[in-house]
Amino acid sequence: MSPTHASRHQDPSHLKAALVAFMDAHVYPNEKRYHEQLHALPNRFSTVPLMEELKALAKAQGLWNLFMPYDHGGLKNEDYAPLAEIMGRVLWSPEVFNCNAPDTGNMEVFMKYGTEAQKQRWLVPLLEGEIRSSYAMTEPDVASSDATNVQTSILRDGDHYVVNGKKWFITNAMYERTKILIVMGKSDPDNPNRHLQQTQILIPKDTPGVKIVRPLTTFGYDDAPQGHAEVHFENVRVPRENILLGEGRGFEIAQGRLGPGRIHHCMRLIGAAQRALEFACRRAVSRSTFGRKLAEHQSVREEIARSFCDIEQARLLTLATARRMKKWGRKTRAT
Repeated sequence: MSPTHASRHQDPSHLKAALVAFMDAHVYPNEKRYHEQLHALPNRFSTVPLMEELKALAKAQGLWNLFMPYDHGGLKNEDYAPLAEIMGRVLWSPEVFNCNAPDTGNMEVFMKYGTEAQKQRWLVPLLEGEIRSSYAMTEPDVASSDATNVQTSILRDGDHYVVNGKKWFITNAMYERTKILIVMGKSDPDNPNRHLQQTQILIPKDTPGVKIVRPLTTFGYDDAPQGHAEVHFENVRVPRENILLGEGRGFEIAQGRLGPGRIHHCMRLIGAAQRALEFACRRAVSRSTFGRKLAEHQSVREEIARSFCDIEQARLLTLATARRMKKWGRKTRAT
């Protein structure tokens, strides 16, 4: 695996200071340029040139793969969480540091559950930022917040598995650099234990039968260049060595993947909220109505104070959860 990642021996406060300095010097000044380049692309789901420039700078400064879990030489969740908050202040910046979803969670899946061959083929180029990946769990026809509902079939056929089903809101699936999809489906739908019915399997994006149907939007945004796609699997055949961990272990993998990822998502969103609050504060002291600064109106001060309290509460609860995960979390297997 890549040696260019944040070591547990590094001082988290040093990493935080270096990350803040990088954002100030290279990310905030380039927000307009990023969007100009994105809108100039002939294909909205292709690579923004600026992204490659910034990734090279981040890697050179040791601000790369900061998400690496503690058990694999990286940081504790409670130490990484403030870094995720800083990166979350600009929607596209986590990719600069190879810390963007869903790739971080997928890389953790490979680290925890992948074979050596799977790691060499997929994890290494992901750690180097050469390719991107998708995690395909959510389906249009069932309530996928309950992962046991998924209906995509993963059936054994000799030395292969055949996959059929529909997925949607699959992040990164539209991105031209995405090469591998981790797909969750059912290999044993009649198992009386509903947590042992699922299996996860690796499907290269260019496998025959993988149909990227369309980009989907959320609140009107297609989130290019990554995108969130509807993906159909029509008699997709992959070799048996593409199974992750083993048949019936899919729900277990999902739990191990999504737990830490929730902390990452929360802190990134807190970073976005904190920056929005800072914009509001600057606006309040720079604009006047009815002969007074906005900040001098009681209702404005109340709203800003309430927002501050909400953000601080979310931050402290997330950090407390990260600490509890380290103290009380343990690996479990569905039985």
